Amino acid sequence: MNITKEQIDDLNAVVTVAVSKEDYQKNVDGILQNYRKQANIPGFRKGQVPIGLIRQQYGKAVLVDEVNKLLQDSLNTYLKEEKLDVLGNPLPRLKEDFDWDQEPLAFEFELGLAPSFDVKLKTRKSITHFQIKADKKEVDQQMERIQKQYGKLISKNEVTKEDEVTGSFRNAEEEIEHKTTFEVSQVAAKKAASTLVGAKPGDIVKLKTKGLFKETYQLAGNLGVAADKAEKLNVEVDFEIEEVNHREAAELNQELFDKIFGPDQIHSEQEMRDKIVADSEAQFVQQSDQKLLNDITERLIEQCDFKLPNDFLKKWIQASSEEPISDDQAKEEYEKSEKGIRYQLIEAKIIDEHGLSVSQEELIDFAKGFMKSQMAQYGHMNPSEEELSSLSMRILGNPEEAKRLSQQLMSQKLLELYKKEANLKVKEVSYENFIKEAYGS
Repeated sequence: MNITKEQIDDLNAVVTVAVSKEDYQKNVDGILQNYRKQANIPGFRKGQVPIGLIRQQYGKAVLVDEVNKLLQDSLNTYLKEEKLDVLGNPLPRLKEDFDWDQEPLAFEFELGLAPSFDVKLKTRKSITHFQIKADKKEVDQQMERIQKQYGKLISKNEVTKEDEVTGSFRNAEEEIEHKTTFEVSQVAAKKAASTLVGAKPGDIVKLKTKGLFKETYQLAGNLGVAADKAEKLNVEVDFEIEEVNHREAAELNQELFDKIFGPDQIHSEQEMRDKIVADSEAQFVQQSDQKLLNDITERLIEQCDFKLPNDFLKKWIQASSEEPISDDQAKEEYEKSEKGIRYQLIEAKIIDEHGLSVSQEELIDFAKGFMKSQMAQYGHMNPSEEELSSLSMRILGNPEEAKRLSQQLMSQKLLELYKKEANLKVKEVSYENFIKEAYGS
């Protein structure tokens, strides 16, 4: 076997693999002999079919199969030995009139090569690293929500602005039939709010869906419809009131502190406020980190200006598609994925240059932490080490889950590196201002 490479340019090459009979004939003959032993052909005893007849019937198919296996193995070995950093997979140059009887058999493969570039984590412009602080307004709102949540529910006979109502929304034409509970204060439309105020259990009031609630998700949840439908919905619905209740806020006392945080963990309103601040800011870190990671990603893509083998990658997308796609569709798919390809190359280079890796031990510890946080959401606050180990090994036994967790852990390591090495500008903001500055809403 002989393999040669023709360098077209910095990003494209063609590899030619010449396969001689000595490379495949022994395997082909062995497979055909096994076929002969098992063949049941009328007129011949089992195992006594002439090898010429077996070769005539199965020889070409066996030859093609064995040569393809040989090509795949030898090409992969060649790419590793030559340390060729290829994008996608080698694409065979297909010939309709290929002669399988020629000697040697010659096959050509197109290669798309990864570009050479440098990555500097110290970007020219600084990147804002938001540190989100829980302000008094947010803490007050959280305190109020908790007091209402654990407060006393008092039944009433008439709706006021301070009450919550339980009832069913209906509209036969839009197939809406949904029971829900909401606070009157959540109703954004003034006319709808005034219609509800003064109504009694058993009354049916008519409300317009457009602008009924401030947020689309609130309308979707209360009507029991999909968000995309709720966003466009502009109809009149009947709302039959079944219950009217007023929530009397719970007192800030030891009984409430113990109920929420556990016995003797919190002893005063100020300690409760401090706990809310700490918990909120811990949650804010995740959002701030994700924003930072997104911003650094965008900046690195913008700063690392390198070319890609565009034509090759479009061909590769077309060749690897499960369903046949046109040239225009392949071009569209490539344009969608180009930024992702660029960042994958940048990320791989950063990981390599800074020696980042994920060990099995680190992955197991990370999986345990993931399982512990998941269990905490369902009230299981103190799982045993045995439970965590068992669940972690089970989840890591799933290759897709193991890959997902490994990627998350590597993202954490990259984020830690960026915090140390990147050109960051720290900015303290409230959560409300973070949303406005980060997402413009």
